[in-house]
Amino acid sequence: MMRTNDFDCIVIGAGHAGIEAAHAAARIGARTCLVTLSRATIAKMSCNPAIGGLAKGQIAREVDALGGLMGLATDAAGIQFRLLNRSKGPAVQSPRAQTDKYRYQDFMRDRLEETPNLSLVEAMASDVLIEGRQVCGVRCNNGMMLTAPTVIATTGTFLRGLMHIGPEQFPGGRLGEPAAHELSLSLARIGLELRRLKTGTPVRLDAKTVDLDKLEIQLGDPEPAPFSFLTGRIDRPQTPCWITYTNEQIHQLIRDHLDRAPLYTGQIKSVGPRYCPSIETKIVRFAGKDRHQVFLEPEDEARTTIYCNGISTSLPRDVQERMLQLMPGTEHARIVHYAYAIEYDYCPPVQLQPSLETRKVGGLFLAGQINGTSGYEEAAGQGIIAGINAARKLQGQEPLVLGRDQAYIGVLIDDLLTKGIDEPYRMFTSRAEYRLALRSDNADRRLTPIGRAVGLVEESRWARFQNKLKTIEGLRQHLQTSRAEGVSLWDLLRRPDSHMDERLPQLPEIKSAGYGREVLEAIVVDAKYEGYLAKQERLIATQRSLDSKRIPAGLDYTAVEHLRAEAKEKLTAFQPATLGHASRIGGITPADITVLQVYLKKIWH
Repeated sequence: MMRTNDFDCIVIGAGHAGIEAAHAAARIGARTCLVTLSRATIAKMSCNPAIGGLAKGQIAREVDALGGLMGLATDAAGIQFRLLNRSKGPAVQSPRAQTDKYRYQDFMRDRLEETPNLSLVEAMASDVLIEGRQVCGVRCNNGMMLTAPTVIATTGTFLRGLMHIGPEQFPGGRLGEPAAHELSLSLARIGLELRRLKTGTPVRLDAKTVDLDKLEIQLGDPEPAPFSFLTGRIDRPQTPCWITYTNEQIHQLIRDHLDRAPLYTGQIKSVGPRYCPSIETKIVRFAGKDRHQVFLEPEDEARTTIYCNGISTSLPRDVQERMLQLMPGTEHARIVHYAYAIEYDYCPPVQLQPSLETRKVGGLFLAGQINGTSGYEEAAGQGIIAGINAARKLQGQEPLVLGRDQAYIGVLIDDLLTKGIDEPYRMFTSRAEYRLALRSDNADRRLTPIGRAVGLVEESRWARFQNKLKTIEGLRQHLQTSRAEGVSLWDLLRRPDSHMDERLPQLPEIKSAGYGREVLEAIVVDAKYEGYLAKQERLIATQRSLDSKRIPAGLDYTAVEHLRAEAKEKLTAFQPATLGHASRIGGITPADITVLQVYLKKIWH
């Protein structure tokens, strides 16, 4: 058997989770190996070539604040930038960028290749190796064996992937790439439970064959907001997107061919994403709706191909062609890639610890769609945490666990561990009870100190960050000590009817100081929400108290007197790490937590 040098950490898969995991582990000091089928598919945007969106934009900024790559890649490859929900409050505003998918891949590949301690290996991982209950390496299908005390599996949709276009079925991890059958069997063999999920993607069109003049144009923001704290500004021209709509003819066409749709014939047996349904599901679920919006989004700056966002489907090829012929702007469009659905294996995340290490196998971490999530951003958020914690495990340090009050990434991982996943998980602002504190504009202030503490934030970023904090604090003090209309400028800024936020940039002393946009935006939000944030902080303190009370690993819940049978069953299955974790498990009541607190006090004493 062929053998390579030993590593500290092996990452399987170079999608958005694998990139961040490998980059983080290597930067912290672990000798890391990233196993990918091909360098050419690193960071491949197999679905929509866009980063961000509602709540997802917050995660992308959080990954950047921790020292990850997603924000930098987006700023380098973005072709259109928009701040969503601009008319609403800062808590629900989210950045989104359409990217050039080729430039995004090139950026990520270049960054990985220049990362110290990181080796790229082109192979298919076929077997996770363990000794006892500890991971010890990975075997590849070419006979190569890689050894390491930590392994991070970020397999995307490749585990026993099965693709569907109408009645056609063929194995594949994504279009043109093989499925990972042996690795799936290996994970089951070492004791992990696997289930099936489904996702899908729409057609890609030859942009030259789309009649864009017929369509409603969607432009980017005149002053694009960067994703990365390190990006000063984005001043290159932006590429437009376009909007069209389905119609009753298309809806009737789909209804007439539901007997050929894998979702409705029983051919697809797994559950798809509720919040990003296929067009056939939309037609059935929203039968009274006479049209659905479709965004035509360029996949690269040269407008070579167009992604049809909103008509994901697994209908047969001839039906897909007819749909496009009936839709304004695409009547004569040529299909470059047909839409398809894909079923794949995932590991229910109840099997994980909060660090994303599996409970059954020490040193084995899971991140991304293998945990039941959807989306590039959710994958990247898990990836950077898994990479950090694999490196910290090697160093003998406590894992990094972000709280629900610290980051959307914390909300995401906590939801995976407490809610149970039976459909692809997607992040929304409504999932975060402390979303007023978890804004996209303050991700750097929330998480840069944590990124610095774990070893991912370099000196130049830290110095720039410290300067920003100093500038914000100086401006705050100026506003609190300067007066107008008998009150401080700070108090005027806090008033909802004062319009001081609009006047602030024009004040002579502010104008002459040359404060940047991000500093002025930070100070306005801090002032406007000062009272609300203080109230929220009191709620957070209560929850932190529960989250600080750890539950012994392997606690026998059947021995806890007065605990309901359902609670014993749930707690045994989920194995919560803290009382706070336990309190968020579905079906666990406040009374159950009280009983558990009393029991723990007894055994602690």
